[in-house]
Amino acid sequence: MDRVLVKLIIPMLGKSYYVWLPAHKRLYSIINLLIKSINELNNNSFSTSSTPLLYDKVTSEPYNINLSIKETTIRNGSELILI
Repeated sequence: MDRVLVKLIIPMLGKSYYVWLPAHKRLYSIINLLIKSINELNNNSFSTSSTPLLYDKVTSEPYNINLSIKETTIRNGSELILI
């Protein structure tokens, strides 16, 4: 498993995207990449004062940003919320 396909929901913008995430990277670096990508797609309209967290849509639990995708329950088809 080199990468996983997830549905990323961004309530602040009212949008969702399907994205491939690298399984070996830590979540904090993935979140930074996601923020850059979202801003490019939305004319820098996604701005936060602090680093947002990824939440599991089913359990509403936040993911530990120090873990890699492999070390979490994130798999193909997971739905994640970026808040």
